[in-house]
Amino acid sequence: MKVLVLGAGIIGATTAYHLAEAGHQVVVLDRQSGPGLETSFANGGQISPCHAEPWANPGVLPKVLKWLGREDAPLLFRWNRFDPALWAWGLRFLSNCTRDRAVLNTERTLRIALYSRDCLRDLRQRLTLDYDQRTQGILHVYRSAREFDQGCRAAELMNRFGLDRQIQDRSQCVALEPALSAVGPELAGGILTPGDESGDAHKFTRAMADHAARRGAQFRYGTTVTHLLTDGERVTGAATDQGDIKADSVVLALGSWSPLLSRPAGIRLPIVPAKGYSITLAADGPAAPTLSITDDEHKMVYSRLGDRLRAAGTAEMAGYDPSLNERRWRLIASHARALFPGAGDFDHVEPWAGLRPVTPDSVPLIGPTRLRGLWLNTGHGTLGWTMACGSARLLSQLMDGKSPDIDPAGLGIGRFRIPL
Repeated sequence: MKVLVLGAGIIGATTAYHLAEAGHQVVVLDRQSGPGLETSFANGGQISPCHAEPWANPGVLPKVLKWLGREDAPLLFRWNRFDPALWAWGLRFLSNCTRDRAVLNTERTLRIALYSRDCLRDLRQRLTLDYDQRTQGILHVYRSAREFDQGCRAAELMNRFGLDRQIQDRSQCVALEPALSAVGPELAGGILTPGDESGDAHKFTRAMADHAARRGAQFRYGTTVTHLLTDGERVTGAATDQGDIKADSVVLALGSWSPLLSRPAGIRLPIVPAKGYSITLAADGPAAPTLSITDDEHKMVYSRLGDRLRAAGTAEMAGYDPSLNERRWRLIASHARALFPGAGDFDHVEPWAGLRPVTPDSVPLIGPTRLRGLWLNTGHGTLGWTMACGSARLLSQLMDGKSPDIDPAGLGIGRFRIPL
């Protein structure tokens, strides 16, 4: 069948590859000039099932209240405008802040994240991919004994769901990553997830787009989708600024922009954009980390990408504004300098910001909708790189009517009990 994939980010590119590999006629539409030039361009670089703990959990509410009004808050809400979609999302977010819901959402996120990590390894081996990958694991570090204790409890839950997480004392943390020696005495401990990885998501996205094209997928860049084409209860294609394009099926993989396109067709997706920031700089030898690090206190991640160091973090709920807030990205540079003071020249960095599509429960939307032929692969939040390969393979299996490798229950839009 002919399939339109809307979006050429990491989700769209991997989806196009798997659909083309399955023998479908695939056309990918993206408004940018190439693949992975928005949310997938300069993210934190981690393939991190260890980050499966949902944003909505019982411990987040006191933190959000403490962060209100602070420009340096790791999670910044800008509520100074009337946005019904954001308020509706917030109510759903609050309803997921119970212990039982957090456990359920952790299991769902880990189910797709662990599967996706395996799918990535399979692709890397079969396609001989090179994207500055590192496979030594991810180390979470904690300065606060209380935060460390909470992290250990979360790690215990993830261990029960099949993710290997290992508690480390401060000396073990420094032994694993000597670049932490400057802050070693301040650490309460750490948690190593040895199976997690890191790499350059943009390089990977370009590689997957190339491999999809070799299998016959067409990529039409510089093409803006204006609305979905429908005939009754079926989607028939997409209207673009280059004309209408007909198809048997359409995959919505537009990240934060997915709800803007689906809403006129009667499908309201519980997704809001969360702007994340990163900086990239030249790494200065042994003073720069080689192991991917997560600093839980500041909600920061660090990944070594060849001869570069990527530092990323914070989330700003500010609608569809993609602009760089200098204070926010300089805050990232300040945190990075404090943790790794000799890692590079923090006065000369490349700042970036991207909008990440967040659902109220931190679980993506993968599967069909009530519009026949319209499929979702969106809402991956901060874990798009982590979940991309598994989401794409799972969706391809569902579209072909095959028995999927993992149970898709709870990964679709039906869990929100809203009209599909």
